Parts: sequence; C-alpha cells; structure tokens
Amino acid sequence: MLKISSLSAHYGPAQALFGVDLEVAAGETVALVGANGAGKSTLLKCLMGLVKPTGGEILLDGQPVTGSSPAKMVRLGLALSPEGREVFPELSVRENLQLGAIPLKLSKAEEASRIEEVFSRFPKLKERHQQLAGTLSGGEQQMMAIGRALMAKPHLLLLDEPSLGIAPLITDEIFAIIRQLNRAGTTILLVEQNAARALSGSDRAYLLANGKIVEQGKSEELLNDPILRSAFLGAASQENPAASRLGAAGLTNIRLEKPDMRQQKFMPDFTSEAELKAHQLKGLQWTVRHAYEGSSEYRERFDAADITPEMILSLDDLLKLPFTTADDLRQGYPFPLRAVPFEQIVRVHASSGTTGKRKVLCYTQKDLDDWTDFFARCYQMAGVTPLDRIQIAVGYGVWTAGMGFQLGCEKIGAMAVPVGPGNIDMQIQFLLDFQSTVFCSTASMALLMAEEIHKRGIVDKIAVNKIIYGSERSSRSMRQKISALFGGAELFDITGLTELYGPGTGIECSDHDCIHYWGDYYILEILDPETLQPVPEGEWGEMVVTSLCKEGAPLIRYRTRDITRIIPGTCSCGNPLPRHSRIKGRSDDTIKFRGVNIYPSSIDTILSAIPGLGSEYQIHLTRDESERGQMHLLVERADGVDAKRSPELIHEVKYQIKKQLLVSVEVELVDYASLPRSEKKSQRIFDNRIQDEIV
Repeated sequence: MLKISSLSAHYGPAQALFGVDLEVAAGETVALVGANGAGKSTLLKCLMGLVKPTGGEILLDGQPVTGSSPAKMVRLGLALSPEGREVFPELSVRENLQLGAIPLKLSKAEEASRIEEVFSRFPKLKERHQQLAGTLSGGEQQMMAIGRALMAKPHLLLLDEPSLGIAPLITDEIFAIIRQLNRAGTTILLVEQNAARALSGSDRAYLLANGKIVEQGKSEELLNDPILRSAFLGAASQENPAASRLGAAGLTNIRLEKPDMRQQKFMPDFTSEAELKAHQLKGLQWTVRHAYEGSSEYRERFDAADITPEMILSLDDLLKLPFTTADDLRQGYPFPLRAVPFEQIVRVHASSGTTGKRKVLCYTQKDLDDWTDFFARCYQMAGVTPLDRIQIAVGYGVWTAGMGFQLGCEKIGAMAVPVGPGNIDMQIQFLLDFQSTVFCSTASMALLMAEEIHKRGIVDKIAVNKIIYGSERSSRSMRQKISALFGGAELFDITGLTELYGPGTGIECSDHDCIHYWGDYYILEILDPETLQPVPEGEWGEMVVTSLCKEGAPLIRYRTRDITRIIPGTCSCGNPLPRHSRIKGRSDDTIKFRGVNIYPSSIDTILSAIPGLGSEYQIHLTRDESERGQMHLLVERADGVDAKRSPELIHEVKYQIKKQLLVSVEVELVDYASLPRSEKKSQRIFDNRIQDEIV
C-alpha cells in the first residue's frame, strides 16, 4: 500500500531524515519506533504533505504522491492522529470530529453516519459529544483525535505517539482499540517512543535512530531479541526497573524478566535419522529393563514371551515385545503398569472415558517435567511466544488436557487464562477483556465459539490469531469455518493421549500438511489392525506407541487404535522430527455398513468438498423391517444457503458417497446451526442397529 524510498527531509540547514526506506502492506500494523528527535513525526508529516521532502519518493498504491497537499492525501485515503492530539479546545467533541472530514465535502447524512460509527467505537465520546474538547481528560482527547482521523474512513491510518502523556490503564484501552481497528481492516502506521507497546501491538517494525532506519523485522522477533531490548527498551535491574523505557512508562518490568524464547531449547539436537534412531535404541533398552525390573505386570508378560532386557539389541527387536492394550490398563486399575515405588509418584491422571473403569496413569516428577518440555515444544512449533495470552478452554481435573496446556504455556513464559470448558458467555468476555491471542479447545468447542463470535459481531474486537485444538477429528470445511469466523486465525491440530503423558505428543507445523511427533520421547509403529504386522511406509494402519523415558507407567507397544500413516522424508518446514498424517479414524470405531468399512473421516472429506454444505452432520444407523441396514445422513446447509437448493445438494451427496464409498445412503438437509454443538466432543455417529440390551 505504501512504499517510501530514500526519503530525506530538512528543517532549514538541519537534516532530519537520511534516505529512509519503509513499506506498509495492506492490512498490516507497522510500528516506527525511536527516541525523541529520531525523526518519527517528521516522517509522518512528509507522508501527509505537512513537510515537503527534500529527496526520495513516496508511492501510495503504486502511485507517486511525494509533496502532495494534506487535503489531497486525505482524499487519497490517509488520515493522521497527530502527536499531542492537537484538539480544538473551544469546540465541542462533535465539532472536532466534523473537522476530520472537511476535505471530503461529505453530505450531512454521510457525516452524521460517520460520527455515529466513531461513537460506537468510542462510547465515552458519545456521552460527551456536546462537551468542549479542552475539558476532556488526556485519554478522552486521544480517543477524539483518533476518531477525528477515522471520520475520513482512511485506508491507511497514521498514529503519532498515541500513548504520550496517558495513564497506563488508558493506554491499554487505546492499544486495544488500535488492534480492533486493524482486525476490522484498517492498515496502520504506528509511531511510538514506547517501544514495548509499539512492538507488542504491531506485525512488523522499523527502528529509527538519528533519522536513519537501523533495524527492521517482525515485531515479536525484535521484542524478544535481548540486544535490541537492551538498546531500545533500556537495561533494567530489580533495584531500578525504571531504567528501562518500559518501566519508565509506568508499566511493570515483568515482561523483560521472561526468558528469551530463542534461547530455550525445546527441540532436540538431532540432525539426522541415524542420530534419532541411536537415541531411540538407548531409550528402548532403558524402558524394557525399567519395566521388567519395576512392574510385575510387565515381568509376567515378558516371561510368558521368553523376553529378557538383554535381548533388545536393535530397534528391530521391538517386534519381539508383547502388546499392551486399553483392557490391560482397566484390568490393572487403579495403578496399572506402575514401575516405580509409590513414594516416587507425584500425580495421577485418567482418561475422559465414561464407561467402565477409567484408564489411570501415574507420573513421577521427571515424567511431568518431560511432558511440560515437549508441550512447550508444541507451542513453539505453532509460533507462540512469551508475548501471547493463551485462553485454555479444555477440561481440568483428573483429565490431562487442562494441566498439559497450562504447564506448557507457563514453560514458554506466555500468559495463561485457565478458563476450562463450557460457559460461552465467560469465554467471550475473557476474549474481549484479556485480549487472548491463542485459544485452546476441542474442535467442537472452537466451532461453537466461532459461531458465537460471528453472531455477536465482535470479530474485530478480539485478538485471537491462533487456535490450538485436539481430542477429535475435524473436516477441512470445519477448520475453514472456524478460521474465517475467528477473523482468519491459524489452526493447529495437536495430538496426544492420556496413556502417553497426555496432549502435546505432536502438533501440525506451520505448513499445515502433517503432524510432527516427538520421536525422541516415543517410538511410533504403524501396524495392520488385523494382522498386527508392520505396513509399508506411507500406508494407513493403527498407531502403536512405545515410550522411551517414561518412569511412572511406561508404555510398551501400546495399541492406541488411532488410524494414521507415517509420512516419509523431511518436511518442507525444515524441522527434522518425524511426522504422520492427521488421525483418520479409529480401528475400533469403524462403521461397518453392508460389508464396507467406513471411517467417519471419509464422510468428512466428501461433505467438505461439496459447496453449500455446512461442517456439521450426523450419521444414524438403523435396520428396517427386513433387517437390512440403513444409513441416514443429516447434514446442515451452509450459512445463508437457500433451502430451495436442497434437492440438488442431496443428489450430489448421495452420488459422491455412492461413488467413493460404494454404499447408498438416505440424506436429509437441515437448517444451518440446527444440529447440536458442544464444548466437548460432538456426537456424530448414532448406531441403533442393535436394539437388544447389551450385557
């Protein structure tokens, strides 16, 4: 949108800008940071035509505008909220706002409409619309100065020192409004002396010193760089926090004490597959010996199979070991597979199952430390930094999810907002009040929240840019809808199971085409669910896991029942850790219908590819009078799709299912949002083919 090349400016013989190069893309918030006298305000004045540049070029949307008049720049889509606010004290709030649109010569109706838009964003101004501007507080005057600029409905909003002379709490409010404006589509060039504020509230930044650009890059990287933090935020100590500009601005210095993300090592040192396999063999040998010597259950099983720890000489010897199943865990309740004395156990967690005995696992302190570290690895792979605020909307208590998400969050130094599941009103309130940047939940809960955010019309008032979800499968259309209704948030599918620590055993990377799993903590086998023999690399099968360093309850060849496949080769994201596909289904919840095995994800895939359909559906399985199986598919129409299109959509669904799955189904389309949502796992399969009581 904006490109500045070799810009120079003088005040008489004194040069203020020296060949400045700067770019702003549409939709960005770009910060220009520097001390007093660095040339920040001069640059904005050159853009607005208030100061004539003495060299260089300014392009707006590709067109040269160097030296244009201020009125022309407003008509071209620029507006400035100046340093010091520059209000007209003897005019009312409303009259000050009217001045912002004078160059546009608006009609009375359009002017009134724009004033109401400003009032809707700044309710305090509406309360004081007849009050003289000179009687407003500093924060209210700053809101009015921004509102005056917004009267021009700028494509590019220039903000000059919006936090200058304002109390910290009001500064929080001003910067929350700046984020909202950007999410609503306004491109912003933010000039600030308060580097911490500017970098925290922008996408990219330029650091200006003595009229020259001395550094530029992504804001979060600049803010986390210890050298730049010292140079531009100042060096602070516990005794003198005000020695930093962050402290001097009246804000706490806690942020500067957080660890530098780039110096924390959550990723392993492996650079080759050979190094990883050597590590895995060492871990496998330790695990087998630890289980044999510490767990009576494992010793009995190994003895029955004529296996001793000394026989594990290579990774191929893994195939000699017996399997472990969920039934083994239930039968060993309440401390199945325990391999350490009770005094070494510091915590237990259990599965979320609701039938029969829960699968309970015990943890030593080392187990919890390992889990915390590789969960932090998940956050790091998703691009989460200490500057993020993570709203955790998953279950706490005996289930592993809440604790895992929170421990990992605190390990990387981010702010945890531990809400737990459900309570949509409170979730929404916290998104607004805390300006959470990361939302963690099940896929169903994320969809529920996304639709609620859309219904309430608050997408431009929240700050969520990443959603980390797990615990259930999701279709492509569901992911796309969640992202869109959250304002373009990036989604990351996280994997895990209680038996193997909990959530966080893998996560999709920024390329979003695979799950990286932590091969330094467990070995992953893919086996044929029927023969239990390894399948060729790249083929689908059941995931079987063996822990490598788990003390409390080690897992050896545990059948997860999850269906996935190993993806060979190195990921395009550059991370060397191995990877598998997203979970396709489960070997024990496959729908067997008229002799055909159908995974629910196959239905997901078909429905996602048909425009006009929503992401929610239900599969109802019954038998007719002749005991012939029937499959009835309930599918939502997409939001805004006319019911008159139902016949053509039904025909397409039937055709694609018959073509791809080789079965015939009955299809019924229902209104958007008519199927139940849940903050937990949505039930989508209703198998009523067996009516007899199950003993």
